[in-house]
Amino acid sequence: QVQLAESGGGLAQPEGSLRLSCAASGNIFSVHALGWYRRTARKQREFVAAVFSGDKINYGDSVKGRFTISRDLANTSVHLQMDSLKPEDTGVYYCHAGVTIQPDPAPVKEYWGRGTQVTVSS
Repeated sequence: QVQLAESGGGLAQPEGSLRLSCAASGNIFSVHALGWYRRTARKQREFVAAVFSGDKINYGDSVKGRFTISRDLANTSVHLQMDSLKPEDTGVYYCHAGVTIQPDPAPVKEYWGRGTQVTVSS
């Protein structure tokens, strides 16, 4: 089994900053993707950012230039630095992982964290 432990989040003012972290643990053979999605008032599920195997990084269009994702050397934790926050960034942020739990070739399994609340308000 794989667990995703999220931390960070909370309340920030517009143009403020917050930092989210997610640590993956458990029976992980390799990490293919580790990142964040969110649920907002406008969208049930929106891609925020992720680090993929090969160090490829993608961002959702609504956060490009404001959010920065990074990972640790062990490739089991990611951090999302959120700057220039807007009220529309308010929502629940979910850590998402795509991992294999067996040596290749093996299917990539998806796991989700429980979510952490981010509120941007003055």
